[in-house]
Amino acid sequence: MNAEPEQIENRKLRELGLAVIQTEAAAVAALAGRMDEHFAQACRYLLACTGRIVVTGMGKSGHIGSKIAATLASTGSPAFFVHPGEASHGDLGMITAGDVVLALSNSGETPEIGTILPLIKRRGVPLISMTGNPASTLAREAEVNLDVSVEKEACPLGLAPTASTTAALAMGDALAIALLEARGFTANDFALSHPGGSLGRRLLLHVADIMHRDERIPRVARQASLRDALVEMSAKGLGMTAIVDERGHAVGIFTDGDLRRVLDRGVDVRSALVSEVMIAGGISIEPQRLAAEAAHLMQEKRINCLLVNGDDGKLIGALNMHDLLRAGVV
Repeated sequence: MNAEPEQIENRKLRELGLAVIQTEAAAVAALAGRMDEHFAQACRYLLACTGRIVVTGMGKSGHIGSKIAATLASTGSPAFFVHPGEASHGDLGMITAGDVVLALSNSGETPEIGTILPLIKRRGVPLISMTGNPASTLAREAEVNLDVSVEKEACPLGLAPTASTTAALAMGDALAIALLEARGFTANDFALSHPGGSLGRRLLLHVADIMHRDERIPRVARQASLRDALVEMSAKGLGMTAIVDERGHAVGIFTDGDLRRVLDRGVDVRSALVSEVMIAGGISIEPQRLAAEAAHLMQEKRINCLLVNGDDGKLIGALNMHDLLRAGVV
């Protein structure tokens, strides 16, 4: 090494980093001119796939391939990654009729991929290659080759795959999103593939999934005293109670905040009726609405709880902001 790390100025470090970003940005920008018939044909093969998209690649190309497979799988195109070294030792059995193989190799001459090429061809499985050398063996053997060549690597030694892997990753994303659009893949479809993530919770959880129901709903009759309402609020722990009529319809709501305002006005808690101090009506939501919509409604109205009414107008549930927080919706 020519210099000790501590001798390099901060300015020089920033310049080195900027040079990498600019080189890789240029490599990705160059791909725009390659969104041609080859790209469209590759998409056609992938859309016609009745099995799985099998992605393979060695070394850094393998890491990029693994990510591409994950992106495809999460956006409506079933895919998985097969290590080419393992493929020639039994894993090739994962490739079946109906599959499509997507092989990544910057040189197009990766020995491990070359070993399994005849077997892929023998199975009659369409092969799409992604290479930096359109004249390579892999590119020639493929039904379609996607050119991801770069003018230079970001590595000053020209050795470490940097710009080339970035270009391959961008091309993989282009394939995945083109397929997503072509398939009519929706946000709800995405959520079904990501039930554990925050997006999945926001798109899959409904009010009915998290609301308090049956005996857990805080409610008192319209004729109840304010004192009885406070007992109900304490017992159910939602910071509120609904006030219902003889048919079970909510006619009002009383919350912790309302209690503070009642006390400020000097109302006698022991003798007042809850109907005299409740907020008439109360804000409600339907059980089939998304929990995320409930969160938005609470924030918009600046409230901390909601009533849930059924199709017949009867009170069937209640929830507060803490329920949404526990569910990971907000």
